[in-house]
Amino acid sequence: MTLEIISQRPSERRFPHPLLFVHGAWHGAWCWDEHFLPWFAARGFEAHAVSLRGHGDSPGREGIRWHRIADYVDDVAEAAATLDRPPVVIGHSMGGLITQKYLERHPAPAAVLLATIPTRGVLPFVTRLGLHRPLTLASSLLHLSPYRLVATPELSTAAFFSESLPETTRRAYHDRLVEESFRMILDAGVLDLPRPKRISTPILVLGADNDAIFPPHEMRATARAYGAECEILADTAHDVMLEPRWEAGAERIATWLQGYR
Repeated sequence: MTLEIISQRPSERRFPHPLLFVHGAWHGAWCWDEHFLPWFAARGFEAHAVSLRGHGDSPGREGIRWHRIADYVDDVAEAAATLDRPPVVIGHSMGGLITQKYLERHPAPAAVLLATIPTRGVLPFVTRLGLHRPLTLASSLLHLSPYRLVATPELSTAAFFSESLPETTRRAYHDRLVEESFRMILDAGVLDLPRPKRISTPILVLGADNDAIFPPHEMRATARAYGAECEILADTAHDVMLEPRWEAGAERIATWLQGYR
C-alpha cells in the first residue's frame, strides 16, 4: 500500500530527528499541513504527516469500516520506515492512541500525545455522547458509521472547533472529513487499549481546555499513566492544530523537543 505522506523540509536541519504527525479520526495528513508542517520546517525540523489507509489520498477507503487500530499502527510503521532515522511521533486524538500502540513495539526518541484518546479508551466519551446526543449516537451505531457523529458542519464544530474559528474555515474543514472505521471504535473501547507499562519512550501530553471529546482530566490521567508531563492549552478546542491558537501548541511541542536532541 502506497500511503500519502506530506512533507515539509527545512532549508537547514537543526533538529536531528524527523517528526512524523499522525492524524485523528475522520481527518488526513492535510490537517497538519495547514499550519504545523510549515511552522516546524521553518524552525529547522524535518516534518512529515501520513494519511492512514482510507484517509486523505491514501488507498483503502472502500474497506474503511473494518480497519483495525493495528492496521493503522502498521501504516505509521510503514511511514516511519521511509525516514532516515526513527522519528518523533506526534499523534492527535485517534492518532494519539495509534501512537501509543506504535510505541509498544517500535523505538522513538520521543512522542507527543495531542488531545489523545486516553489510556482508558473511548467508552467515557461514548457515554457522554449518549447522554447529550442520543439520536446521533444511535444512528451511528445502527449504520456502523462513525461519520454520522460529525456529518454536519454543526456536529463537526461542536466536536472539533471553537466558535471563534471563522465559519467559512470550519465548513471547509468539515468538507474534508471522511468516514471512519467502526472497528476502530471497538478497539479503542475495549479490544486494543494501550499498555503503558510496555512503553519507555519520553512522552509529552497536551490537552485542550475546551475539548468536547477528551477533556483535561482525561489528559492528566493519561499523563499519570506514563509518568509524563501534561499541559492544557487555554482557549482551545479538540482540533488543536487547526484552532485559532494553534501556534501555542506548536511552540510547546518545539520547546519540549529541545531536550531530546
